[in-house]
Amino acid sequence: MNTQSQFLSIKKPVRLISMLVILVFALAACQSTAKPTTPTKAPAAVSPPTATTAPVPTSAPVASPTAAAFDEPTINVFTDPVLGKILVDGKGMTLYIFTKDEPGKSNCNAGCLAKWPPLLTQGTPKLGDGVNASLVGSAMLADGTQIVTYNKMPLYYWVNDTMSGQTTGQDVGGVWYVVSPDGMKVEAAEASPTSTPAAAAFDEPTINVFTDPVLGQILVDGKGMTLYIFTKDEPGKSNCNAGCLVKWPPFLTKGSPKLGAGVDDSKLGTATLADGTLIVTYNQMPLYYWFKDTQPGDTTGQGVGSVWYVVSPDGKAVGR
Repeated sequence: MNTQSQFLSIKKPVRLISMLVILVFALAACQSTAKPTTPTKAPAAVSPPTATTAPVPTSAPVASPTAAAFDEPTINVFTDPVLGKILVDGKGMTLYIFTKDEPGKSNCNAGCLAKWPPLLTQGTPKLGDGVNASLVGSAMLADGTQIVTYNKMPLYYWVNDTMSGQTTGQDVGGVWYVVSPDGMKVEAAEASPTSTPAAAAFDEPTINVFTDPVLGQILVDGKGMTLYIFTKDEPGKSNCNAGCLVKWPPFLTKGSPKLGAGVDDSKLGTATLADGTLIVTYNQMPLYYWFKDTQPGDTTGQGVGSVWYVVSPDGKAVGR
């Protein structure tokens, strides 16, 4: 083998080794610069803040507007020209007791209370002059509300009393009565020895004849209000008691009523009521109004109970 051939045979391995060395250094350089890193957790995704409902503060129940606006009732004393001194509320509306109640207990059920609304309280009613504070109390109704009591008897209104001073609930059913300041039911009118202002200003009534489109000719007063007779009366005598007279006010006179055309003066007379006042009679039968007649021409009392009737100019009951 010549020298050139030996050189070439040596050169190939040397070149190969050189390439390997270069490769080793290159790898080392890579390992030194690229330091291994410890895997880290990806940061947790931060979600946008969500709206939260603020907690509702808990507190005592708020009173209803009605309860919040509750105004304690007032009890006053009113002098009725027929019944004397009776209890009324702050607006003059008449108060009643129910004789089927027991002391400190109402026996008026829901249907009853719809007609006889209770005088409610929260414990401290206001009292006017003449009211006996020692007689004022309260009782619990079925719904938990409190009704005012007087002399231990619950107090009520009457649904048909629509304005102050009315006492149309007096003696209804023989169990409902107005109540006096001493706590007793008032059963009958108290005659007064002195004239009342109303009596002092008394104006004699007028009797006229009116032609009703249904009933024909009937008796009315000077303002056109219908007059009635009570078939349970007797000639010259009224059998309408104090409670009855509240619903059927008497046609009063002092003895000389005025007569319009068509009225037979020979049939005119008077009868004395229990309180000493005079009621006009016609053909010997006492004459009355009906409290539900509110305007001239009304005849809503006709045939009530089959004992109340309008009356013709000849003195007969119409439609009986």
